[in-house]
Amino acid sequence: MTQLINNDLLGTQNQSLESGLKSDYTALGEKLARSDINIEAILQKAKAFSIAVPSWGVGTGGTRFARFPGQGEPRNIYEKLDDCSVIQQLSQATPAVSLHIPWDRPSDPNELRQYADQYGLMFDAMNSNTFQDQANQENSYKYGSLTHTSQAVRDQAIAHNIDVVELGQKLGSKALTIWVGDGSNFPGQQHFKNSFAQYIDSIKQIYATLPNDWNMLLEHKIFEPAFYSTVIQDWGSSYLAAKETGERCLSLVDLGHHAPNVNIEMIVSRLAQFGKLGGFHFNDSKYGDDDLDSGSINPYQLFLVFNELTDIQLENPSYSPFYMLDQSHNVTDPIESLMYSAAEVQRAYVKSLLVDRKALAHYQQTNDPMMAQATLKQAYNLDVEPILQMARFQSNGAIDPIACYRESGYRQQCAQARPVDPNKTGSGII
Repeated sequence: MTQLINNDLLGTQNQSLESGLKSDYTALGEKLARSDINIEAILQKAKAFSIAVPSWGVGTGGTRFARFPGQGEPRNIYEKLDDCSVIQQLSQATPAVSLHIPWDRPSDPNELRQYADQYGLMFDAMNSNTFQDQANQENSYKYGSLTHTSQAVRDQAIAHNIDVVELGQKLGSKALTIWVGDGSNFPGQQHFKNSFAQYIDSIKQIYATLPNDWNMLLEHKIFEPAFYSTVIQDWGSSYLAAKETGERCLSLVDLGHHAPNVNIEMIVSRLAQFGKLGGFHFNDSKYGDDDLDSGSINPYQLFLVFNELTDIQLENPSYSPFYMLDQSHNVTDPIESLMYSAAEVQRAYVKSLLVDRKALAHYQQTNDPMMAQATLKQAYNLDVEPILQMARFQSNGAIDPIACYRESGYRQQCAQARPVDPNKTGSGII
């Protein structure tokens, strides 16, 4: 398997940290054993955990005002996969990449799949794009796509999604994620009922062409780019559309796509209860859809989301939602942010495995709120870093991924191999 970070460097880095890790791991194991928790069983689950990285996430993000390109940014899908392979090599938690079409459309799908294979990478859910006009596109999406008043525009958007599925089949993907920015900016601009009906009709047509082993994930967002109304603005609209469409049409929850202070963990429970929770886009936010690094603002909320997911999987062990990071890295090295974020999501998952479910159920049943929340906090407050480090170490990853990455000089090598285009604008979001 091709690896872009020198294994000797990785081995040397790990060797310098191995003794301390084993000591910390043993101490944590003894602590957990006092609560009848087998650390080795938790370790195996941590090693099995994975989350996809977005192809677009390895580039530098931006805002509506400006974008400041980073050194050595990938210029095409092949260089994006190079960067994704480094994230996987060091973190050992990101074996899949999610593509965005047409941004990542390859000239030869078989060649792209072979290129990914050399790194041991797979392709996660495919993402369609009808929220912006593309080169040589006949009809504009300025006033909507799958919900547009014009049948011709809707047909164009439907055809694009079907094309994305066909490409995904060639790459080994098993899901299509649909997010549309359709909505309105002025009261009265859009007929609420008609736009929603047109959306449902459009996704039904896409769903009818879906392979039998594929899922369709509907992503909602409360606002932006439409600021007065959005057609698929919350989990309720997403659920209704998914329910109307078919069994393999599911809702996708992006942690940044909600109004401030919304109880996302309860949304997780509701969608799962009725069989419509399909997956997640993980990030964090302070004000709106900030796309900040996962766990950087509210790690407790991330833990509470996984507390619900672990509870769901205990009832249904076969339940396997799609997990993906969806972040915009404006001021950090994207590779570092994605490695760190993958570990933070993995950390929340591991902590959720430590919750005393029997005690929690007892306190819930006997209406003891103090001890119920204390039971969750007991798991959340535990430092599980030795488990995460051991999972990476035993999987041939890096005990300290960011330190190893910086020591490797990979970013400096990319800066030389991928010079910044002086004619490329730095304005606007990517």
